[in-house]
Amino acid sequence: MIAEDLIRIEDERLDFVTITSIDVDPEMNRAIVYFDSMFGEEGDQGVIDAMNEHRPRLQASINRQMHARKTPILSFRPDEVIRSAARIEELLRKQPNTSPITPDSDTDSDDE
Repeated sequence: MIAEDLIRIEDERLDFVTITSIDVDPEMNRAIVYFDSMFGEEGDQGVIDAMNEHRPRLQASINRQMHARKTPILSFRPDEVIRSAARIEELLRKQPNTSPITPDSDTDSDDE
């Protein structure tokens, strides 16, 4: 829902932004929209500012689709889980290649 609405919003600050998940509290008062973007951490504030500017439109769209009496208030945060995973992957790629241990590479010699 939100991702589809973001596509329709013409705001260059939202180009290359992906909605990764949404957490809604049980009372449906608040929802945190997690995102990632090609702008990286340096671009987070611009993305958050743009999403906050378009929040009324996004909330209205959600209300129309939910047909509920109240719509959760949206807040926006970068998805740190995605970024942590990317950092781990990058670190693993930088590790020197090590050969896997195979039975043939056993250094113990039974011959004496």
